[in-house]
Amino acid sequence: MLQSITSAQNPKIKDFLALQEKSRLRREKGLFVVEGRRELLHCLEAGFSPRTIFVCEEILGAGEMEAVLGAAGEGCTVFSVSANVYDRMAYRSGTEGVTAIMQARNLRLEELRFRNEEPLIVVVEAVEKPGNLGAILRSADAAGADAVIVCDPLTDLYNPNLIRASIGAVFSVPVVAASSAETIEWLRSRGVTIYTAQLQDSSWYYDCDMKKATAIVMGTEATGLTGIWREAADRHIRIPMLGKLDSLNVSVSAAVLLFEAVRQRNSK
Repeated sequence: MLQSITSAQNPKIKDFLALQEKSRLRREKGLFVVEGRRELLHCLEAGFSPRTIFVCEEILGAGEMEAVLGAAGEGCTVFSVSANVYDRMAYRSGTEGVTAIMQARNLRLEELRFRNEEPLIVVVEAVEKPGNLGAILRSADAAGADAVIVCDPLTDLYNPNLIRASIGAVFSVPVVAASSAETIEWLRSRGVTIYTAQLQDSSWYYDCDMKKATAIVMGTEATGLTGIWREAADRHIRIPMLGKLDSLNVSVSAAVLLFEAVRQRNSK
């Protein structure tokens, strides 16, 4: 039988909101919040374990309720919350009446396993905006990238805005947080060619061989990549800018470069 919560002052709701709002608490507890049926499905399919699921039967409907209860599994508690309580919990509108607390999983570089014989990897250095990182993950999923490595991150990987922007790609694409020095050593030890996206001393991106094991490395829009990456690069690449501006949004640039790799790998 479902346990019912009708007050936003319930301790379970207060704990949920604190976890949703505070990255420090997410790190300390090893937990995060996922919201919406699609995102929760991607999360469960990727093997993440739910600790607590909150459902609003008024929004979710009987059929979806049955599916959620079936996915809960052992060790997961399911609470039924009223519409006004769910409205307080929902990070965004239109999330279909389900949200959950999940056990975090923090991959390390040595745990990465590639789907492709010649892996395609995205590396981002010090990207601050969760929305940009989420969009990069979405493009990485669409392009079939093997991994995204976030170097010296300025946002945690389970930030609600990141999960939202990625539409669950943060679960479908292997993601690792590591230092730039660790990542460079790891890439070199595996024979991965490092292409850094930068304006200085660079070649057109379509003149580079991305059929082999490739790491596409992106920096921030404001300052670009730090010197450690510029020196570590096998080649510097750039995207032609034919207008008055000299750069694209980092997530757009990542998509352009990723799909150039897709084009090359699928050309006859």
